[in-house]
Amino acid sequence: MTAYRELASRGINTRVAADLVGIPRATATRKRRIPVRGPAPVPANKIGDEGRREILDVVNSQPFVDLPPIQIYAQLLDADTYLCSISTMYRVLNENQQVKDRRR
Repeated sequence: MTAYRELASRGINTRVAADLVGIPRATATRKRRIPVRGPAPVPANKIGDEGRREILDVVNSQPFVDLPPIQIYAQLLDADTYLCSISTMYRVLNENQQVKDRRR
């Protein structure tokens, strides 16, 4: 890449410089990624421990105990209640080793 940059800085056409160095021009002209250091930022809408307990309580409550998360989600939406997304339900159930056949 340094050879390509040197050729391009001397006024050689980018297509010719890429051919001389033996790399695709798209690769040569692509912006370099700057590595991000440090911990990943916490999402603003992250569900806390209390929210996870609430999800578990609802999912394990009597009306929903035998239903899969997609049906629980649909029934909650019919009742004008949005608890979380289906994938979040699965994620919370997986964290508590409850992703399996839910019928008792």
